[in-house]
Amino acid sequence: MSEFNNVSIVKQANVYFDGKVNSRTIRFADGAVKTLGFMQPGEYTFNTADPELMEILTGEMDVLLPGGETITVKGGESFNVPGNARFTVQVRTASDYCCSFLK
Repeated sequence: MSEFNNVSIVKQANVYFDGKVNSRTIRFADGAVKTLGFMQPGEYTFNTADPELMEILTGEMDVLLPGGETITVKGGESFNVPGNARFTVQVRTASDYCCSFLK
C-alpha cells in the first residue's frame, strides 16, 4: 500500500538521536497506529512497548534483533520486533520506514 486514506496525523514530529531519526504518528479510524519516518546513517537502539512491524521503504540497514540475531534489511523488506524488547539498527544508507504498532 503506497498511501493511507481516512487517517489523522499528529502534527508534532517525533525526533530522536539529535534529529537523525524522525517520524510522524498516523492514527486510523479502527484504532491502529503507525509512524512514517526517516533515519540518517548511524547506529540507533530502540525500545518497544508493543510488538512492531518495521517496513523499510528505501535504504539499507543491519538489525540486531532481541536474542542476538543480526539481519540485513533493504527497501521493500520488513522485520518484526516483539513487545517490551530492544533492537539496534546500523543504518547504512538513509532509510525511509513505516512502523506498525501491533496489539
